[in-house]
Amino acid sequence: MARKRGLSTEDKALWSRVAATAVPMHPDRKRPAPRVDPGAPPLPRAPEPPALNNVDFGDLRIGGRAGGNSTRIDLSPHPREAVQNQPLRMDHKTHRQMTRGKLSPEARIDLHGMTLAVAQPVLIRFILQAHADGRRLVLIITGKGRDGGPDAPLPVRPGALRHNVPHWLHMPPLAGIVLQVRAAHRRHGGDGAYYVYLRR
Repeated sequence: MARKRGLSTEDKALWSRVAATAVPMHPDRKRPAPRVDPGAPPLPRAPEPPALNNVDFGDLRIGGRAGGNSTRIDLSPHPREAVQNQPLRMDHKTHRQMTRGKLSPEARIDLHGMTLAVAQPVLIRFILQAHADGRRLVLIITGKGRDGGPDAPLPVRPGALRHNVPHWLHMPPLAGIVLQVRAAHRRHGGDGAYYVYLRR
C-alpha cells in the first residue's frame, strides 16, 4: 500500500509562518495572504552575533602591522610587490638600469595632496602629453600615504594614490602606451614613487 505524500499539519503551519516573512520579488503581483495557524508555537529567534569590541587578534596583521585594538584591515598586497610581479615587457638591460636608479626620468609629476578624483585625470593628461612629446621614462610621485588612524573606515589602505596609480596606468586610455611600471629607486622617491616606461 502506497504512503500518502504531503506536508503534515505542523509542516504546513511552519511553512506559512516562514512564507509570511519573505519579501516578494514582484510586489505589484497580488498574492494570497499566508495562512498562519494561531495555535502553532512561535518560531525560535536567531541568536545575537557576539560583540567584537574587545576581541584580541594577537599576531594577526591588521592595517599592515601586528596589533589587537586597531580596526584597520588591509588585505591587498603591498604596491611594490604588486608592481614587481608584473611580467617584464621592456628591454632587460634598460630595466636593470632603471630599477637601479641609473636612468634619469625625463619628466615628473607630484600627486601629493590630491584626491583620487582629482589625481586620475591629472595623471592621464600628464602621461598622454609625455607620450606625445616622445618621452620614454617618467616619474610619478604619489607619496607613501598617511595612516588613517583607529577611527578610519574599513578597509583602510595608507596611501590610496600609491595603490591606485598602477591600476590607472594599466587601464584605458593609458594601457596602450604604458610599457612598464616599477617602484622607483630610493634616490627618486622609493616606495612613494613609480617609474613609468612608455612605448614609442
